[in-house]
Amino acid sequence: MAGNGCGNHKRRKLPIGIQDFECLRNDGYLYVDKTRYVFELAHTGKPYFLSRPRRFGKSLFLSTLRAYWEGKKELFEGLDVVRLEQELEAEDASYHAFEPYPVFYFDFNKDNFQRTDALENVLGVHLRDWEEVYGKPDDPSASLSSRFQRLLKVASEKTGKNAVVLVDEYDKPLLETTANHDLEEHNKAVFKGFFSTLKSYDHYLKFVFLTGVTKFSKVSIFSDLNQLNDITLDARYAGICGITEEEMKENFMPEISAMAAQQDMTEEECLARLKQQYDGYHFHQNAEGVYNPFSLVNAFDKKEFGAYWFSTGTPTFLLEKLKAIDFDAKQFTDGTVYADASKLSDYRADNPDPVPLFFQSGYLTIKSYDKTFQSYELGYPNDEVKYGFLKSLAPAFLHEEVPDSPFDIRRFGMDIQCGDTDALRDRFISLFARLPYTTDEKPTENNFQNVVYIVFMLLGQFVQTEIHSAKGRADVIVETERFVYLFEFKRDGTAKEALAQIEAAGYAAPYTADKRELIRIGAAFDSEERSLKEWVRV
Repeated sequence: MAGNGCGNHKRRKLPIGIQDFECLRNDGYLYVDKTRYVFELAHTGKPYFLSRPRRFGKSLFLSTLRAYWEGKKELFEGLDVVRLEQELEAEDASYHAFEPYPVFYFDFNKDNFQRTDALENVLGVHLRDWEEVYGKPDDPSASLSSRFQRLLKVASEKTGKNAVVLVDEYDKPLLETTANHDLEEHNKAVFKGFFSTLKSYDHYLKFVFLTGVTKFSKVSIFSDLNQLNDITLDARYAGICGITEEEMKENFMPEISAMAAQQDMTEEECLARLKQQYDGYHFHQNAEGVYNPFSLVNAFDKKEFGAYWFSTGTPTFLLEKLKAIDFDAKQFTDGTVYADASKLSDYRADNPDPVPLFFQSGYLTIKSYDKTFQSYELGYPNDEVKYGFLKSLAPAFLHEEVPDSPFDIRRFGMDIQCGDTDALRDRFISLFARLPYTTDEKPTENNFQNVVYIVFMLLGQFVQTEIHSAKGRADVIVETERFVYLFEFKRDGTAKEALAQIEAAGYAAPYTADKRELIRIGAAFDSEERSLKEWVRV
């Protein structure tokens, strides 16, 4: 960790929202040292691509690369890369560390690309800034790509060194336009014409690094730049963004101690809760998990276990994807989603399978790997993602826009805790009445199942909830200090049939010696009337 004010008595500067490495270092913010990755990348290859979820540290890492290639050694004092560079200098007398190179840094983070020609305007602004340094083209009407080609060549000739190209959030102009097919295709074409330069002018390039949330498998930037080394699932770079448990303990123990005291916890209890809430992202099956850095630093600052990643909003492109398919929320239960490596990188706007997008966006992560079938098992990385995602689904599937709505999960929890099954029934009646439909359509099986699934999964924040679909187990089992609930739901059946199944299958058998009150509930949903028709408690 580098930064000023390291004493426990003084509140240290946490880098919330700081994405500029130079600002972070000069202003004394805490920094988890990732510069060993900078050294490794700089000395083992040239063109790279990295995908990571939003607010996961991509921009800060790219800014770190920029400072390195610009030769700003003073910013790296005390960090790993200085030691590694010095060791290399000692081994090779001809090598000179921290030599500056011409850097072309494209930042697509700040702009709105939903306007025609917005992408061309952003590229044009970048080019004009660099032309002030390296000279303007003779032909003022030259295309963007030809101007970029000229800049790479002139920069190399003037400095005697090849250029470095860094591209931050390349996919933002594409993700923001998924609802506008023509504009999305237009932006793809612009990318093809502009960034194909990186392949044809390779002899003028020293280093190339692109980042994004997604890897559009059929975007010509990747088909043309087939030499890009995709390190997204490379074990060597699994910790390049995010914070490992070791890094957290090494760098943030004063904040952990303060948070534990604020929450009336021991440090061990606080660490366990932090792990459950923010850890669990895996970018290789054998790699250590990493914490979401944005959420972790915010939690330390506010000393609260909040949903900070989700407070920034679920991306519009993701919700649009869900609305375009008959989405089954149960699909993302831990242990039920499988994919091979090619599937995880196959994001296309016309792909009906949401798994690649959800994995690349950080809503799913690697849980295990089957070598025999070369298949990944995916699931939610942690509680913040799991419960935040489920909460974000409620408006999408139930048209919930009123804050005081029947979907208030706290009220479901209170009904469950006190055994008020009548109130619980009324809440389900209200929810099923809000299922989206047209006059000619019945609510689908997924409409009905998603309501049940989302409610009980969210209840898992407050009580022990199990949801089952295989034969031999009740649909839902909920346990509190006073009650054990066995739920069985039928679509276009009867509550009597549901209760009969509970008895015939012996779902209650494991609880015969339990001192808590056992409550069996059979419920029937009528798709013709679009309502919860029957609800029987015994």
